[in-house]
Amino acid sequence: MGRARAPYLDAMSDTSDIALTPAAAARVAAIAARQGKPAMLRLSVEGGGCAGFTYRFALAEAAEEGDVASEESGVTLLVDEMTHALVKGGAVDYVESLGGAAFQVRNPNAASGCGCGSSFSI
Repeated sequence: MGRARAPYLDAMSDTSDIALTPAAAARVAAIAARQGKPAMLRLSVEGGGCAGFTYRFALAEAAEEGDVASEESGVTLLVDEMTHALVKGGAVDYVESLGGAAFQVRNPNAASGCGCGSSFSI
């Protein structure tokens, strides 16, 4: 059972240039429900990390002007314009392994990344 699209998302770009996998959407929905927040994940990129850029994830309360949005199973992925330029064509996934569980970005624009998967270079 899906949710209706929020009116403020209509003004934003809804694109498949950055995707949220079903596994990531399910995890965001669970975290958001536990915290009583909207099922919205913000992906941003900051300078730093061992490879030059670092991915940051946070639950969002609302979209911001200029955000690019992608939806999966009633969960919205938000990225700002600068981040979108760096991750365009990629996907946010949630992976569980013996080493732990984490959100990961599959970024076709990254020339290299670090061993932990949380930073990259262009």
